[in-house]
Amino acid sequence: MHICVKLLDEIIAGAIKEDVGTGDLTTMITVPEGAVTEGYIYAKEKGIIAGTWVAERVFYFLSSEIKFTYQKKDGDRVNRGDVIAVVAGPAGPILTGERVALNIIQRLSGIATQTAAITDKLKGFGSIVVDTRKTTPGLRVLEKYAVTVGGGRNHRFGLYDGILIKDNHIKVAGGIANAVAMARAKAPHTLKVEVEVETREGVLEALEAGADIIMLDNMDFEAVSEAVRLINRRAQVEVSGGVTEDTVEGYARAGADIISIGALTNSVKALDISLDVKEIKIGS
Repeated sequence: MHICVKLLDEIIAGAIKEDVGTGDLTTMITVPEGAVTEGYIYAKEKGIIAGTWVAERVFYFLSSEIKFTYQKKDGDRVNRGDVIAVVAGPAGPILTGERVALNIIQRLSGIATQTAAITDKLKGFGSIVVDTRKTTPGLRVLEKYAVTVGGGRNHRFGLYDGILIKDNHIKVAGGIANAVAMARAKAPHTLKVEVEVETREGVLEALEAGADIIMLDNMDFEAVSEAVRLINRRAQVEVSGGVTEDTVEGYARAGADIISIGALTNSVKALDISLDVKEIKIGS
């Protein structure tokens, strides 16, 4: 997954502005001019690492003299105490960038870890796990990247790159058939049309309307199994709504092609990661 440097720098600049503002008072007061240091970014619990290169970019953004040496790469599994990277250089910028860098790598690693735990449960099944638009404002591209590090895939990135007709669209359009017909008439032929349904009747309406993907929202295993039988490969089947690590395998067994999980990004626990400065040297 490619993330352009310009967009990444905009995210980093915003995060640094939020945290540093007009200056890091504590560092300016307590760190001698010319001080250099070496520190270790390390895991305090086991998980999957993601966002190391973003953390490197944070430090580079503050000082091009900081050397960032990788000990682990994105996608690596770590245990408590494992060193992820070594940072060395001017002490001031390292301490100023510490929290922003850690916030990003902790959150992305948490997303990758949760995604991996879920995708591991689906080995041997034909289902894929995808994320949703339930992301942190301004961080969507990074959070969706972290999902791919954990072995998941991305749903649409925004409202601009996919058609997903949900319950409110259906109400305003006057029904599933009308909504799908309008989508077919106005949308590029290269885009698939996905429809969210909540009932057996909705499944049949979406099929009749010619939906490419039918999203089964908040259905139990039995209802999903019946819907899969009714659809009979005439459309892809997506399951969504309250799916957890404990229930995802059941939906795969029921025949879902795609399982979308908002909790991958909207309520994930950050991985516990720290930066420990080992030594301070005063430059000549």
